[in-house]
Amino acid sequence: MSRSSPALIRRALTAVAAAVLVAAGMIPASAMASEPTTMVLVWNENAVSIISNAPTATPAGLGQAPPLSAVGVAMVHGAIYDAVNAIDKGHQPYLSGLSAPSTASKAAAVAQAAHDVLVGLVASPPQAVVDRADGLLANSLALVDNGQAKTDGIAIGHAAAVAMLAARATDGRFDVEPWTPGDEPGAWRPVPPLNGNSFGQFATVTPFTMKSPGQFRSGGGPALTSEQYAAEFNEVKALGAQSGSSRTEAQTLLAGFVAANPLFFMNKGLRDISVARGLSTSDQARLFVGASMASADALISCFNNKRLWSNWRPQTAIREAANDGNPATSPDATWLSLFATPPYPDMASGYNCYTAGLWHSARLFFGTDRISFSLTSPGVAANPAAGNPVGVAGSTRSYTRLTGVVDDTIDGRILTGFHFRSADVQGAWIGKKAAQWLDKHYFAPVD
Repeated sequence: MSRSSPALIRRALTAVAAAVLVAAGMIPASAMASEPTTMVLVWNENAVSIISNAPTATPAGLGQAPPLSAVGVAMVHGAIYDAVNAIDKGHQPYLSGLSAPSTASKAAAVAQAAHDVLVGLVASPPQAVVDRADGLLANSLALVDNGQAKTDGIAIGHAAAVAMLAARATDGRFDVEPWTPGDEPGAWRPVPPLNGNSFGQFATVTPFTMKSPGQFRSGGGPALTSEQYAAEFNEVKALGAQSGSSRTEAQTLLAGFVAANPLFFMNKGLRDISVARGLSTSDQARLFVGASMASADALISCFNNKRLWSNWRPQTAIREAANDGNPATSPDATWLSLFATPPYPDMASGYNCYTAGLWHSARLFFGTDRISFSLTSPGVAANPAAGNPVGVAGSTRSYTRLTGVVDDTIDGRILTGFHFRSADVQGAWIGKKAAQWLDKHYFAPVD
């Protein structure tokens, strides 16, 4: 039986009782019908789009890439959860000190909390983004009947957002801390064609639930002279090359699947599961705060490990294999990864940290891994100016287990040429540990 079953039973009994009261004329039917039940899902979609879309996109957004965008989404859902929980009072709050009448509108609270965090994520958001968020808020609040319940919902939503923005005001996510390149074998250095150096500050960003950014330590990569290193080296060399690869067509499709921004299509998958399982507003809020905070914390832990190990990427390793001391590796001075390699070290894989944090958190919420669903990734468009001359079409993959996504991500990020297998496996381990930690220490039911 899933962990959410008692809540679903309570919701069903509440619905029956409400129906009786409506039939008796004690509650106006219009009032019951006016409270939207999917507002968390609506604002999850809004948040991902507003945070991740480029300022020049239609519709416009803040243009934040992971890991920064993952932290923003977690802030939104933290405020949503606290606002709903202040009304519902069913679980431990994330930030203490918030209270609201039990009659307050949860839908209004969700919309206001999400909106206020989104417009407060950066000091001076583009006016187009503010206008868009304001319009979405107006649309959402128009679905809730005017009255004290709506007023109270708006008030607690605003208060939850103010508390969240204050709690994260000095978390370090906007600091500038470049990676330190090295020139010895095994050390990270900028990778052509982007030659970038970004997001080093995430090694020290304040986590949401972990005790410290370094709480979960990966084992690092295998020794350069080891048989394991040679095996991983030759695997990614053969399968992750931009040209001359031994990838099958199906493997190239998987590479494109896991190269797209995971916040868009993986959050969409969680929304679809929420609808299919009929989650209440309170359960939606709890599912998404867990998934978003676990995945954000996993990324913070991941970047802390990147700072610790500072391993070179496969493209550097393959080009400079003559210097690695391993007779089972051979150099290729022109080798390129399938897509342009990201601008930070290899160990551990951030994509796997994020994916595992999200899906293991969902598994723990539902109390089972055995849920069938599908994910549709847009793939990767060819963009030579961004270092991606090769495009891969979007695709849909179906799963019978929530964590089946993690299996695909481990293999897929090798096929992109971005990571050695150890970096993917250890990234998935970090994500799982972050999800388990959150599940054990946060959001417990209140007796």
